[in-house]
Amino acid sequence: MNGPILRTLAAGATAVILATASQALAQSAPAPASAPIPAAPGAPSVESTTIGDLMANPAAKAVLQKDMPQLVSYPGLDQIKDMTLRAISVYPEAQLDDAKLKAIQTDFNSAAATKP
Repeated sequence: MNGPILRTLAAGATAVILATASQALAQSAPAPASAPIPAAPGAPSVESTTIGDLMANPAAKAVLQKDMPQLVSYPGLDQIKDMTLRAISVYPEAQLDDAKLKAIQTDFNSAAATKP
């Protein structure tokens, strides 16, 4: 009598293990690190300038207001002020992909070029 019960339990455990292994294999590998986006001389950088420094810079803050208004009004801004835009780009809720980072950097570069 124990034989059929043990076989059923073993089959169930095997099914769970195989399902878990299949899910683990199906998950995609992490995206490769993106190439750094260069900043123009004198321009803030999406790679290395902290969000706190960007917010303290009127020209950079204006760029962020235009390109990422949700960041400027983010209630947890104080918690991420020591991070860069590149650093927060790993969080899906930041809605920052490489194209968006490049666009912001282009705007930072333009703002720096027009600075008196």
